[in-house]
Amino acid sequence: MGVLRTALYCRLSKDDMAQGDSESIKTQKAMLTQYAREHNFLVVEVYVDDGWSGLNFAGVR
Repeated sequence: MGVLRTALYCRLSKDDMAQGDSESIKTQKAMLTQYAREHNFLVVEVYVDDGWSGLNFAGVR
């Protein structure tokens, strides 16, 4: 089997509204990167929505 390519996606936790990369973003990046490494995924891109919580979708249909 060849190398599996993947992208990581991290989104701000509603409990962590810090400036810059929040602690939840840092934690998500670290955990996802470790998982990818352990399972032989090649991370080709990391997408981050820091400052954009799922709560922003409230009321959107």
